[in-house]
Amino acid sequence: KELLDTRVRPAVAGDGGDIVFRGFRDGIVKLHMQGACAGCPSSRATLKHGVETMLKHYVPEVLRVEQVEA
Repeated sequence: KELLDTRVRPAVAGDGGDIVFRGFRDGIVKLHMQGACAGCPSSRATLKHGVETMLKHYVPEVLRVEQVEA
């Protein structure tokens, strides 16, 4: 969660969006996209190629990231 707050959220906030941590279980990080990110067609790619890659690098227990609704 700290990585999201310090590295990811400020970056997406610059584009008018936000990413909210919803949970972590069995290696899966659940995130909710808000603001401009919620309707952006690139949001899934951002989660997979940006957020997931970074989290896996810093937190080896992370297997994947999933986008969830509120």
